[in-house]
Amino acid sequence: MRVLTVDDSRTILAMLQHTLTGAGFEVLQAADGQQGLDVLNYEDVDLVITDINMPVMDGIEFIKNVRATGRHQSLPILILTTETSQEKREQGKAAGGTGWIVKPFDPEKLISVIKRVVH
Repeated sequence: MRVLTVDDSRTILAMLQHTLTGAGFEVLQAADGQQGLDVLNYEDVDLVITDINMPVMDGIEFIKNVRATGRHQSLPILILTTETSQEKREQGKAAGGTGWIVKPFDPEKLISVIKRVVH
């Protein structure tokens, strides 16, 4: 399974890379929403994990753009963020987010959530 991780934190990207490759996933990475869209234009993935607060294009706009293309209507998108407000959660869901995970993440729980949302 291929996973695209989108986050402007090198530390989070490294933690996700370690966790996901350790669970047997192939990982593609992007540092902001625009880079994430660029990857999705050329690569097929089974799941996206994105942050909300990023430069260039934030996670909400990224999700809206992903959902705007017919090709990615059913692609699971997990939001991994430090944001905890109900307003942000509602924005994420309205944009097309599949699930919400608060940082710092528990590696075992993350893998469990991924297995639940990818059919």
